[in-house]
Amino acid sequence: MKPWAIITIVISVILIGLLLYSFKLRDIEMPKYRVIKKLGEVEIREYPSLILAQTSLKKPDYDEEGSNGFRTVAGYIFGGNQSQQKIAMTSPVIMTMGDSASMSFVMPSEYKMQDLPTPSSNQVKLIQENAKILAVIRFGGYSSSEKIQKYADQLYLELKNNKLETRGKLMYMGYNAPWDVTNRRNEVAIELVKAE
Repeated sequence: MKPWAIITIVISVILIGLLLYSFKLRDIEMPKYRVIKKLGEVEIREYPSLILAQTSLKKPDYDEEGSNGFRTVAGYIFGGNQSQQKIAMTSPVIMTMGDSASMSFVMPSEYKMQDLPTPSSNQVKLIQENAKILAVIRFGGYSSSEKIQKYADQLYLELKNNKLETRGKLMYMGYNAPWDVTNRRNEVAIELVKAE
């Protein structure tokens, strides 16, 4: 067999493996939110209380800080904790933007705060988030700081047109592994003071 044929077969097997793994990842747990209403492309959602594993970022820039933040928090769920316990990956990964940016993973719903192992790294904190109402706009493809800003502008405009007051920081929520090529889901969200 010619070397190029072997290389083609190996690449094909790797791509098929990544595709199958990608489908497996689509079965991962997501927070169970309730859609209250829709305003054009914006959904108003009610989220339950969540526990987050969170790390601070130097700046609120997805392109510059996204990978570093992801690696830091991923270390915690892949065994970087005092029990060396692996914790199931959930979706989405959340990046808050603003003066003090952060990257967070939502902990699986089976855990209460006292059940989670203490992070080994002092850069990772466990945070209990209260239930909240979020305004969310969705977009596809790969994310970038520019795309996040574009959809944030659309989100703010829709909320302004509907006279809805926001609070807190803008959030980017990413649902896919980096190797997912199709059906990518990204969202930009902001907390509302109230849904009406």
